Formats: sequence, C-alpha cells, structure tokens
Amino acid sequence: MNSGKNKIDAGTDSAGNTMEFGLQPLDEWMNAHGLKNHDLVAASKNGLTYKQVQKGRKGRRLTKNIQDKIAAAVSARTGEDVSVKQLFTYR
Repeated sequence: MNSGKNKIDAGTDSAGNTMEFGLQPLDEWMNAHGLKNHDLVAASKNGLTYKQVQKGRKGRRLTKNIQDKIAAAVSARTGEDVSVKQLFTYR
C-alpha cells in the first residue's frame, strides 16, 4: 500500500519548487499586440512549440532555454527588443 511519502504535489516538482506562477506578462504582451500562439511558433527559428508557448502564457515553469526561445520569437514577431524579464515573473 502507498503511504503517500513519494507522492509529489501537483503544484511542485520533485525538489519542492513551485511549478505554477499564474498568468504571466507574456500573455498580456501577446494580447496587447494581437498575437496568437501560432504567431510565435511561426516566428521562432529555434523550434518553439505551441505547447511551450501555452505553458509560458499560463505560468507553468519553463526552462531558461525555452524562456529565451519565447523572448526571441516575440522580438522577431514584433520587431521590438523584448527581454525574458519583461515576459516572465520568474527566472
């Protein structure tokens, strides 16, 4: 029988770090510029996926590499120099 000792909370990873950060500035940025997830995937030269963009918008923890890919795609699509700090409340 499982005593629950190895059970991981849905909101944390195996190290106990939070995985959910709530709606991110990325979502607001995209809405303000009329961008859809497809726009970033199409603008990406680094193999960005729809799932990664959606997770980024909703505040699921992403690796630094994926955050960088999203920032690069936003910059490419809008023509503005956008940093990761502008798009995410965590790093």
